[in-house]
Amino acid sequence: MADRTLGFVGVGRMGSHMARRLVSAGHRVVIYDADPRALQRATATGADAAHSAADVASQADIVMASLPTPDIVKAVALSAADGLVAGTRIRTFIDLSTTGPRVAAEVAEGLREKGIVAVDAPVSGGPSGAEKGTLAVMVSGPQALSEELLPLLSVIGKVFWVGETAGLGQTMKLCNNLLSAAAISITSEALVLGTKAGLDPAVMLDVINAGSGRNTATADKFPRCVVPRTFDFGFATGLLYKDVRLCLEEGERLGVPMIVGNAVRQLVGITKALKGDDSDITEIVKPVEHWAGTEVKSPKSPA
Repeated sequence: MADRTLGFVGVGRMGSHMARRLVSAGHRVVIYDADPRALQRATATGADAAHSAADVASQADIVMASLPTPDIVKAVALSAADGLVAGTRIRTFIDLSTTGPRVAAEVAEGLREKGIVAVDAPVSGGPSGAEKGTLAVMVSGPQALSEELLPLLSVIGKVFWVGETAGLGQTMKLCNNLLSAAAISITSEALVLGTKAGLDPAVMLDVINAGSGRNTATADKFPRCVVPRTFDFGFATGLLYKDVRLCLEEGERLGVPMIVGNAVRQLVGITKALKGDDSDITEIVKPVEHWAGTEVKSPKSPA
């Protein structure tokens, strides 16, 4: 699949890195983003700009997308005016976004009517994983096609095929992100408690990461973004809330009780309300800090 023309719609925090890696792998990458600034930044790394999603789909037979919400994915894929279905060349759509399984199935059906095969491939690993090419890529779709796409998807991360059914990749991603949100939430409570009691949060993290409480928040997000007070992990609270909400809706649809998940949704939702949709997910600690009257900051940190 080297040296072929690929399409990419959505070159923001995640998509820009993935598109750049595809360019670096030797592909011509035609891109589109509704934000002209994102489009300009991505063209500076070697991609070619298109005028619309339909324009992208008229230049490439394989089009990827990394978009923020289910509604935007549906519009980009299925709009008869300027969506991917209006393109003349596209044959395969690879959705790297997080939309939930029901929207994935709806998009797959809408594209199937136009002779386009949809492959569900949400990713996990954040902007740093996208930059380094170390994302977890959760693929669902026809197995033969998924195997054919493996060299291409391996450019952006480690690929896991999870099944034939459209939407299974989305279900896998929602389960992953619920766990990630839960890790941030409970780590916030534990670190605020320890800090208020007099423990150094930096020492707490060293101990936890050597023991059974270790998780993605204690190993990465808190030492890198919370204790230094930078809050710059690079993923928006509004997007995480969307992922948790979609996961709980799927749990309700399947009759699975989501007791802890609902508590996580409350804290993420409170953070979104207080700090805004665009706040960093590491700011989930801030409401807990405010209620407790303390900050998770090491006494050894610079003032």
